[in-house]
Amino acid sequence: MSQAFQLRDYQVQAVRASLEHFRNNNDPAVIVLPTGAGKSLVIAELSRLAKGRVICLTHVKELVEQNHSKFLATGSDAGIFSAGLKQKNHLDKVTFASIQSISGHLDLFDQSVSLVIIDECHRVALEESGQYQKTIQHFQTVNPNVKVLGLTATPYRLGHGWIYQHHYHGYARNTPNTFFKRCIFELPLQHMVKKGYLTPPIHYDAAISHYDFSLLTESLDGEQNTDDIALIELIHKHPRVTKAITEQILELSIDRQGVMIFAATIDHAKEIASYLPNEQTALITGSTKLAERDRLIADFKARHIKYLVNVSVLTTGFDAPHVDVIAILRPTQSISLFQQIVGRGLRLSEGKKDCLVLDYTNNGYNIFQPEIGEKKPSPDSVAVQAHCPECDFANTFWGKLSEDGEVLEHFGRRCHGLISDGGEEQQCSYRFRFKRCTSCDAENDIAARECQNCSEKLIDPDDILRRALNLKDTKVLRCSGLTTSLMRKDNGLKVTYHDEDGVTLSESFYFNIKKSRNQFNLMFGSRIANASQKITFEALEEVEKFLPYLPTPDFVIAKKKKHYWEVSERLFDYQGLYRKANELQ
Repeated sequence: MSQAFQLRDYQVQAVRASLEHFRNNNDPAVIVLPTGAGKSLVIAELSRLAKGRVICLTHVKELVEQNHSKFLATGSDAGIFSAGLKQKNHLDKVTFASIQSISGHLDLFDQSVSLVIIDECHRVALEESGQYQKTIQHFQTVNPNVKVLGLTATPYRLGHGWIYQHHYHGYARNTPNTFFKRCIFELPLQHMVKKGYLTPPIHYDAAISHYDFSLLTESLDGEQNTDDIALIELIHKHPRVTKAITEQILELSIDRQGVMIFAATIDHAKEIASYLPNEQTALITGSTKLAERDRLIADFKARHIKYLVNVSVLTTGFDAPHVDVIAILRPTQSISLFQQIVGRGLRLSEGKKDCLVLDYTNNGYNIFQPEIGEKKPSPDSVAVQAHCPECDFANTFWGKLSEDGEVLEHFGRRCHGLISDGGEEQQCSYRFRFKRCTSCDAENDIAARECQNCSEKLIDPDDILRRALNLKDTKVLRCSGLTTSLMRKDNGLKVTYHDEDGVTLSESFYFNIKKSRNQFNLMFGSRIANASQKITFEALEEVEKFLPYLPTPDFVIAKKKKHYWEVSERLFDYQGLYRKANELQ
């Protein structure tokens, strides 16, 4: 029977990538598609092509129903196993199920399954006691060769990290323990907009006060386990801000079709709704009863109401193509979640030219920015590229740019590139930032406790500082910069370290003395210009042109000799309890 839909080019590519991957191995794989890319059509096509039985899992009934309806468009039948949809069919070749319903009735699914598809697969936890793990293990017991494919728009979750290890473009993620092993296809949001598959977003720079969510504790990730008390306290300190923001949303959406507002807390959402036209506004939170929630969503989709205020419940599984205003009044440190929220307004709809994105949180995210995978280290940090000097992979890290757009510094630790080693792909070993082992000189991650090469215990820099601060004849300098001077007559280089108050410590390196030369190379040669290249200097003349790029240590420790201070430790890439230079609050 002919299909009632035509796959887009990238959907065909995603299907082909899945077929190719599972022909070669059984490793669980991930497809990353932005919101609005039509994951349900990819699921439908793969389910249609599968030779054996297929189970399609997700966490909300709306997605179960949506994925099921798209599959029916292929001309084939399928069952639904979902208490929320009041159906529990388990004998069909293809079954669309909610994870909550199926995990409690696995005894009914005793036949072999060839493919398990998980929509919104970033929700798969590593704990074996979780519903997804329990369900997957059941199907693996029945059929050890069952294939597991996940689809998501958010492959990175704060507090957990990336949900896969290797990417088909040839790089590794910095999350060693994941259920999914490989991302086999990914489509950038920018491609979707450029090709006309999604509505162009207009990021409006509202000339109005923002919420300063930076005042919240660092543990707040804006995604889950939100510290409501801290949020409520902060928002209630600025009642005029909320009212002014809501008034601006009303003004900017006069000629718009549908407005979705993402609030920080339930009280915050209620306050926002109180400033909006009552007859045109709906409020949905986690405590809204399902029947009431379904009615409000139906009214919004039918355009009986214009403003839909919600708290963390409509970021996934919600489809209202006419939405053309997204107002973000809640914090998040995740670019992926930010893009997923924006994605609620990017679906195509008749008469819709663009989507207005109003961000009142001062997140500073670019709608098309790639997920970095690390917390933003400072408000002025941006995504920058850093090429690996060993494998030439172009890494994307947080960093800082000059006014001319040149990379001043980046905060990457290790190259993400994948290299082939005897037929197997392994992550490139090059480190931009590292902690050196005092026993074997091997480079380790700055957070490592044990040397990866010789297994010796690595000394915690906080322990080094604590011990130095407690010793009478030891000086600790919080380094804010360094200067150099050439001693050509002695074939040497003098390095002077400066702290915030003008106190200095100095040391000299002599390039005609092997031990001194090696020490300079260990300390500085391997860290030149953000470790963009590792250089071994043999002569003073070779060092001269690189002097402007010498890295500054965060702390310098010196021991008192008879009449001078001798530098004994230089701590680079410090992360710990003590304040670094120029970080005064």
